[in-house]
Amino acid sequence: MRLLIGALVLCLAAHAELLKDIEYAKADGESLTLDASIPEGSGPFPAAILVHGGGFVAGDKQTYINYIFQPLSDEHIAWFSINYRLAPKYPFPAATDDVERAIGNVKANARKYRIDRKRIALIGESAGGQMVAYVGAHNLPESQVAAVVAMYGIHDFIPMAIELKGAPHEILEFLGIKELNADTAAVAARASPITLVNQQMPPFLLIHGSKDEDVPYQQSVEMCDKMKQVGARCDLMTVNGVHGMDHWEPHPELHWYKRALVEWLQKTLR
Repeated sequence: MRLLIGALVLCLAAHAELLKDIEYAKADGESLTLDASIPEGSGPFPAAILVHGGGFVAGDKQTYINYIFQPLSDEHIAWFSINYRLAPKYPFPAATDDVERAIGNVKANARKYRIDRKRIALIGESAGGQMVAYVGAHNLPESQVAAVVAMYGIHDFIPMAIELKGAPHEILEFLGIKELNADTAAVAARASPITLVNQQMPPFLLIHGSKDEDVPYQQSVEMCDKMKQVGARCDLMTVNGVHGMDHWEPHPELHWYKRALVEWLQKTLR
């Protein structure tokens, strides 16, 4: 019976409707596009908007975050993986503005995509983790979501730069500054999700590798602590690995995070 049920689930996931290169907005003359997977059936389905990493300067909607495409599809969660404007050509807040645009577009087309606009999660990894945490904490009416999953993202740029003994050039390009000093600290603070923490934020799940040398694990610890202090809901999931799902993938013993992520979404998006 278990084998039969498993085969049925795989069959249903295989019949999801796949959409490619759908334009969700234009910004500065750039066409912003997304790829989507919509489960078979009438819905309405829960949904996730996915934001890739790439150090703010690289990557696209089919890279870095693609490891969770199948786990979401297997559980009949629609997903929308987005492109956004990259630094250094487009510094902050261009990328986070694009994430908010994507949310607005997906909500506006909820009936077309057979999704429940009240059960949309925002998921990002690495640079995308910073963006979804920022947008979730920003919590604008038109881009509100029901849940946020931020994976190994930067939540506070200044202490991170101090811990790493300097800000990497990708971060400086994202912030649109030459160096991080007393004169530019305000820019870094404005882009730090931790400065926006408030009680009205949606529930957050933070996933972070305990051995991460690119974005210190403490970034997620302190973000989660700050949220709890103000009465917002935050759960922290610790993976015994370094930075990034692409580094976790060769290690089957770390793959449990995929099931845990989906189960958290299922409970949170009820």
